[in-house]
Amino acid sequence: MTHDHAHARELMVEQQVRPWDVLDPRVLDVLAKMPRERFVAAAYQGMAYADVALPLGHGEHMLKPVLAGRALQALLPTDTDEVLEIGTGSGYVTACIARLAREVVSVDRHGEFVDAARARLVSLGIANARIEAADIFEWRTDRRFDAICVNGAVDAIPPQFLAMLKPGGRMYVVRGRSPAMEAVLVHADGATPRIESLFETDIPYLAGAAPVPTFHL
Repeated sequence: MTHDHAHARELMVEQQVRPWDVLDPRVLDVLAKMPRERFVAAAYQGMAYADVALPLGHGEHMLKPVLAGRALQALLPTDTDEVLEIGTGSGYVTACIARLAREVVSVDRHGEFVDAARARLVSLGIANARIEAADIFEWRTDRRFDAICVNGAVDAIPPQFLAMLKPGGRMYVVRGRSPAMEAVLVHADGATPRIESLFETDIPYLAGAAPVPTFHL
């Protein structure tokens, strides 16, 4: 069975993403053109544009299209922005950010995810993305970024993530306890970050950022 991926992309944008208040023209254009089917496993080709979180392996999942769209719209990378992505996964969001920003650096702890994502980006001619295999909580860099996109939830916003933002930078992240999590945009405007609430959601935790289990006697 063959699938009309271009038509499926159009339906994804018009029936899923746009109704969820993703209205920025640049973001919609990227989502309408990025071949999402190139980022999913062969077994899920027919579901590449469905409103579901597709399995990637290692217990990880690809974000639903609407969540990818909301993250991109919240950050709104420009062609002068250097962006850090935490959690490469399939590389789909990486590729979308690369089309919007000057450069994206993406970090993922699974080496096979990194290898596969690199190959996908090369096949699409995307040259302004660098992907590294590392645990983000052990990764060290002297760089500071205009924007950070965190593709997994955190119980509380890690200070080391904030430290990687340039003054005036912003970070998209989902925080809180399942099932009542909140997507926020953190603005590094001064000594105390300003947190802008975006919407409620529930996604898996970033490895190392889940709540510490509590034990009751």
